[in-house]
Amino acid sequence: MRIARGATLAALTAALLGSSPLARAWTVEEAAAPYKGTTIKALFLDRPGYAAAIKLIPEFEAATGIKVTWETLPYENSRERQVLDFTGGTQEFDIALIDVVWIGEFAESGWVAPMSRFIDDPALVDPDLKLDGFFPILLESFGTWDEQVYGLPFDNYSGLLFYNKCQLEEAGFTAPPATWQELKEVYGPKLTDPARDRYAFALQSRRGETQSADSFMRVLWPFGGSLLNAEFRSNLLSPESQAGLQFRQELMQVMPPGIVDYDHSEAVNALAQGRVAMITEWSAFYGTLTDPAQSRIVDCLAVAPEPEGPAGRKPALGGFSLGVVDTGDEARMNAAWLFIQWITSEAKAKDYIRAGGVSGRTAPYDDPEIQAAYRYVEPMVASWQDGVPDFRPRFADWPAISEIVAEWGTKMMLGEVTTEQGAKEIGARMEAILEKSGYYDGSKKLLK
Repeated sequence: MRIARGATLAALTAALLGSSPLARAWTVEEAAAPYKGTTIKALFLDRPGYAAAIKLIPEFEAATGIKVTWETLPYENSRERQVLDFTGGTQEFDIALIDVVWIGEFAESGWVAPMSRFIDDPALVDPDLKLDGFFPILLESFGTWDEQVYGLPFDNYSGLLFYNKCQLEEAGFTAPPATWQELKEVYGPKLTDPARDRYAFALQSRRGETQSADSFMRVLWPFGGSLLNAEFRSNLLSPESQAGLQFRQELMQVMPPGIVDYDHSEAVNALAQGRVAMITEWSAFYGTLTDPAQSRIVDCLAVAPEPEGPAGRKPALGGFSLGVVDTGDEARMNAAWLFIQWITSEAKAKDYIRAGGVSGRTAPYDDPEIQAAYRYVEPMVASWQDGVPDFRPRFADWPAISEIVAEWGTKMMLGEVTTEQGAKEIGARMEAILEKSGYYDGSKKLLK
């Protein structure tokens, strides 16, 4: 299944390169001069990538005279907070934080402006913008909708296996598990000791987007399953999808009690404090796990790609882009664009990484010093080369479907329903939403 994959990257890049960088000088200071004194606001999350941006913001403010403010919220509240602002006319936010699964909703609703509006203006676009300098999978997945770019990759995630190599070595292992089956059947029993409150693995599964995306979807792809088939009908009763969901039930035997209440912070902390030996988490949490103030396993931390399943290695893909909210206020919109362009630029990529963020640019990861300093680089870059673009559906109806998946996915894990019963419930409710939206009567195209 492929949804809304625009083929515009090459065209936009060509348009940018049509104006030679040598033909004119451009600086962010001069571009920002008309907007000096303008205040713009973004929505941030309490995660390392946003803390990294906050460290760099004073540099942008000093250069441009544009004031950047932000509101920090938990992920679970971030979409609703923005939607209320967009639909209520309060116009608080100038910079939209767009999850990979929100891009369709935000773009189709007209809440964010197409970036061609700014890219086509020589006074606003940096000749070194280099759209082709982003990993294609990130720009296409996080920022592109219906052949238009609406956001630039900012807080970028790949699912990785973080593990405590000291615990694995003590148990007799010289390498992490290569497959999910090996993790459960070989590593699990040796690394799990409930009497000592020690467990092999933790899969963040709290009800909400964490359950639907980080837990439920994570076990579908490696086993050959998927949420939907090519006709947008539920594929959850397929043998492959059922195998993945049943595997998750069995995997709970080597996970801590109460795993359905684990969000990202709980999973990361469980590894950081030595309570679990392995987690599959986003690359953005590397900084937390290597911070001595937050982690007891700094010297024991190792990173590998996510394990393979019967269908191969299908790592989770996640992340956000930054877009310009279409407030109608030209000064605020242009100022927001200048900040987004600056914070995601190739020129600032290494500074962003060193501050604790994960850049979506290819260039910094070619630097031997960056490769040596950040152990997540090699497996992350490999996953972005071969990742699954549709790890989560990107259409505008995903938020409503996510709630259904989260509800029934949690019930499966708690044993309140079987994986087959839960799949039937999700499928029926999901197809009702898609039918109402017009995917089955031809009102909406299955492939955008």
